[in-house]
Amino acid sequence: MSNSAASGTDALDPLARLLAERACERLVLDLVRRLDLGEPSTVAELFTEDGVWEWPYDGRRVEGREALRAYFGGRPADRLSRRLCTNVLVTVDSPDTASATTYFATYRVDGYTQGTMVSTRLPSNVGHYEDRFRRVDGEWLLAHRVLVLPFGGETEHLGGRPEKG
Repeated sequence: MSNSAASGTDALDPLARLLAERACERLVLDLVRRLDLGEPSTVAELFTEDGVWEWPYDGRRVEGREALRAYFGGRPADRLSRRLCTNVLVTVDSPDTASATTYFATYRVDGYTQGTMVSTRLPSNVGHYEDRFRRVDGEWLLAHRVLVLPFGGETEHLGGRPEKG
């Protein structure tokens, strides 16, 4: 028996599978856009009510939409970040669940003044995300995100002092 038969994805026609894959991929991209260019606290809207974001390398875990809203809404107002995401591979596990792996590089500094240009530097972090998605009332949402960070460092502060996170 194939993996797809064992997981129930044979019930999905190719168009339904493609639409599910695209909806999950769009969540990944919308999340980084909201963190970098939008309002970071709105990232929580992309998660299920019981959604989880965790960083195993330092034991951080944020659980629940309200906790996610508070966590991301508490980012420094003078933070400048840009995340480059690639190799987004979504696997539809069932009509209502999917998973994905996405590689990323994050460029980030604190102490940024709006309208200025920051000199080129190396990424702060390079790694990948391991995501699980769940369809709730017909809408795909992130249920669980794990950040795997083999390359990382402190966030540089343009005033000279490094910041955690």
